[in-house]
Amino acid sequence: MSDEEEVYSEEEEEEEEEVVETEGAGDPEFIKRQDQKRSDLDEQLREYITEWRKQRAKEEEDLKKLKEKQAKRKVARADEERKMAERKKAEEERRVREIEEKKQRDIEEKRQRLEEAEKKRQAMMQALKDQNKNKGPNFTITKRDASSNLSAAQLERNKTKEQLEEEKKISLSIRIKPLVVDGLGVDKLREKAHELWECIVKLETEKYDLEERQKRQDYDLKELKERQKQQLRHKALKKGLDPEALTGKYPPKIQVASKYERRVDTRSYGDKKKLFEGGLEDLIKETNEKSWKEKFGQFDSRQKGKCLI
Repeated sequence: MSDEEEVYSEEEEEEEEEVVETEGAGDPEFIKRQDQKRSDLDEQLREYITEWRKQRAKEEEDLKKLKEKQAKRKVARADEERKMAERKKAEEERRVREIEEKKQRDIEEKRQRLEEAEKKRQAMMQALKDQNKNKGPNFTITKRDASSNLSAAQLERNKTKEQLEEEKKISLSIRIKPLVVDGLGVDKLREKAHELWECIVKLETEKYDLEERQKRQDYDLKELKERQKQQLRHKALKKGLDPEALTGKYPPKIQVASKYERRVDTRSYGDKKKLFEGGLEDLIKETNEKSWKEKFGQFDSRQKGKCLI
């Protein structure tokens, strides 16, 4: 309904009320009925307003309870999240502590292992020095241990770059002792410098000896490989094979007679070549030659007559 229609309806109601009032202005019963009607309407309005206020108060009470419950739930959730964060933090700290402890244990085990290896190396170097005095053979052939599938060199190659760097640091920390020169006098410093110079000379001597020993071992290995090749060449010649047949990485292929017979093929190259030359043309040629000779013989043996002209 538009505003104009509402204005017209209100004006019509006012006109009707004026008409009714003018009609019953002098009737007391009519006035009493109108008062009773107004009082009933006022009572209904009061009851309606009272009921609305009760409903509104109830809704506000429910809303207040809901807000209190929501606030309590928010506080409980915040407490749970704080406890969970503390628990996660404690677990993370424990995990980091376990990783650090494990790393320290591994470093200590590596240090002990490298110390043992360093002691063995020092003992081996001393044994080599004693052996060089006797001037024995430059190489020794030892049997390989069947229980170990991987050699030390293969294990060393399988290590990552980080592992090698870590082992290098540990090994250097064992071999290179820390230099303490604080509070030393001039004489002590001279003695320390002389000691370091002797250590440098000793290490350079060991380095030179190891390089010369490596050169001799390389030459001996080369000589052994040449001897092995010579033996394999003689062995191949005895078996009737090519001299270089056994010197390669893989053994020579065995030629069999056919894929259906598992026996060695002993035919020569000429015999094998004749298998693929064919014989039909030669057979036709021989047959034609034989037929021509028979026909020529018959023609030559015919009775010859004289020509009378």
